[in-house]
Amino acid sequence: MESVKTGMGSDEAKKWAHLLKLVAVNRDRSAFREIYQYFAPRIKAYALNQGISQQADELVQEVMISVWRSADKYVDTLASPSTWIFTITRNQRIDILRKLGRLKAEINVETEELWQIPTENDTTVHSIQALAAEKHLRQSMSQLPEEQLIAVRKVYYEGKTHQEVAQELNVPLGTLKGRLRLSMKKLKVMLEAKEL
Repeated sequence: MESVKTGMGSDEAKKWAHLLKLVAVNRDRSAFREIYQYFAPRIKAYALNQGISQQADELVQEVMISVWRSADKYVDTLASPSTWIFTITRNQRIDILRKLGRLKAEINVETEELWQIPTENDTTVHSIQALAAEKHLRQSMSQLPEEQLIAVRKVYYEGKTHQEVAQELNVPLGTLKGRLRLSMKKLKVMLEAKEL
């Protein structure tokens, strides 16, 4: 089930398990470098998604140190490599929040968000940032007044012209444009507050 969430197939999981074993048994630096190059951008993007962008590099460093030191504790029958690494990531994030005194406010981690990481075919940090931006946009849109939300959905999601939407909603064209302008201003303020 975890392999579905991470987009990681069994061959991919076997590869990372083998590399973790090389790190555990031989302290293999090239194996660790490969693990680092794959997981570090994902961990950093997760930090950005979770709102701890200033501590993103610290999170990556702490997780990768833990992976290096604890590779011998990985058991492939208990979890996939990505599950194991992102469990470490979640725990390190909690430690960082504790240090920042933000633990109570931010301890709730959505499990599904943890696994919204790029697949092998989509390895850019940008894709996770896009997921985060999309999530915040949906949350922000839900705070719009209903008439503004409807106007935004019809124009920007359904691709209708202003004139078509004005006729469909039975409002003057100027009223519709005003609603769209107001909604865009509100969304801009909400998204800037979240640094998106």
